[in-house]
Amino acid sequence: MRRILEAGALRPMAGGRYVHWDKVMHLAPPAGLSREEWWIGIKMARLPMYRTVPLLDKEGAPFRFTLADPVLELGSEIDRDASGRIEISEQVTNPEFRDRYLVTSLIEEAASSSILEGAATTVQRAKEMIRSGREPRDRSERMVLNNYIAMRRIRELVELDLTPEVVHDLHRIVTDSILDDPDAGGRLRRPGIPEDEIVVTDRTDGTTLHLPPDAAELPQRIQRMCDFANAESGDPYVPPVVRAIILHFWLAYDHPFVDGNGRTARALFYWSMLRQGYWLTSFVSISRLLTRAPARYARSFLYTETDDNDLTYFILYQLEVLRRAIEELHEFLARKTREIKAVEKVLKPSVGLNHRQLALLGHALRHPDANYTIESHRSSHEVVYQTARSDLHDLADRGLLVRRKVGRRFVYSPRSDLIDRLQRLEA
Repeated sequence: MRRILEAGALRPMAGGRYVHWDKVMHLAPPAGLSREEWWIGIKMARLPMYRTVPLLDKEGAPFRFTLADPVLELGSEIDRDASGRIEISEQVTNPEFRDRYLVTSLIEEAASSSILEGAATTVQRAKEMIRSGREPRDRSERMVLNNYIAMRRIRELVELDLTPEVVHDLHRIVTDSILDDPDAGGRLRRPGIPEDEIVVTDRTDGTTLHLPPDAAELPQRIQRMCDFANAESGDPYVPPVVRAIILHFWLAYDHPFVDGNGRTARALFYWSMLRQGYWLTSFVSISRLLTRAPARYARSFLYTETDDNDLTYFILYQLEVLRRAIEELHEFLARKTREIKAVEKVLKPSVGLNHRQLALLGHALRHPDANYTIESHRSSHEVVYQTARSDLHDLADRGLLVRRKVGRRFVYSPRSDLIDRLQRLEA
């Protein structure tokens, strides 16, 4: 102990980072210490910082977290950028653009969350399916549609407390028509039923990653999770964004259902964020970023379970993902704003086009091979059928879109000389 103090190694972080032994073992320790001694100093420094939560592991030990400097810093940024930020508010709350951004983000999250769980599809296919209103062609597309419906359902639940019934209902939505046993939708794992015994394994090599708690404990554990989710204060204090992240971990750890746990966990994260005032969360997709590095996502779970139930690892990773998602939203909004302005330079208000038509023409200029239908236009802008039909018919009558009938519906595509036609229309 004396050597650790003399080396100044009684600190909770290493090189400014909150690291696991898996990382420390590869770093150079302070002079005069072994890596093992350094790790002891790190662990001792963390002890007085720990805050426990009601989530217990399979042996009854509580999970805990610290408000280490990186947690405070990232949490502060997200508090500022996801619940305030006036310049973003003016863009995404503008009714001319808000619904389009919202639909796009919901589809991206629905598709990415499904891909993370093994769905063989793409975000582009998901957008085409949902915006066109066609039925899913396979199990993967059904997963995406289910997730999309669940994400929309969450926006309706933010004013309500979380209950076991709500959790079951969300799971029933995300697993509709994709489970081998249709009756398993919304049903907790049953004790003593072999097919309900779950082992979480690595898809690449079959390594066991997690053994969930016994099914007999699940009703009590789910109720305790709901009580934690609904609490707005307590001892110890849990920052709102941290509470949402712990809720994500909690359901994933308990793994209460035979399938669809990850999708349900991420849906609950969104519910918690929106309920606690992080309105900008509606416009970001965390799963899109998680799919870029699924191993890091899995490792954040493992680091927590293999280091005395320290949730700080999972919290930090999710905070970093959320911050990147918000930064990408800023970039997306800036790009969309530039594109709209470019169209507006070509089209004067006097030509009488509305904001939905301007948005479609902006898309058409960047995607000359795109096809549009009344249903896709209606879904993109959340308007009634007649409004969508009038928008597209007007653009076709103006000579900006080609209208043709495919089967029983009209399909619209950009004219090959759209830019020239827009310039002539302006003149």
